[in-house]
Amino acid sequence: MDTCNNQVKISFGEDHSPIQLPKGAILSEKLNRLNSPLLFGCRTGICGTCLVRVLEHARPLDPPGEDEKEVLACLEVSDPNVRLACCLRAEGDLTVIPEDGYES
Repeated sequence: MDTCNNQVKISFGEDHSPIQLPKGAILSEKLNRLNSPLLFGCRTGICGTCLVRVLEHARPLDPPGEDEKEVLACLEVSDPNVRLACCLRAEGDLTVIPEDGYES
């Protein structure tokens, strides 16, 4: 459930403290400034360094856009819970971890 009307909680598993983001924020726009455990390379959805597994989500995830779908296909990702954090909007509380092979 959303923490409050304008904020959502982003959790990273047991090893990192959760952070608060404005509802609707794209993860890459905020997480580097907040010292998150996720890496972001290009920030435009073409390099794959921000590949994450969404473990929990309070609201259904928006489907990936065409650019994100193309990158996920190139990376041979078919799991709908694996997404590019630079393309993922925080519409509700999320728990994400770096996807295998792309951990920081």
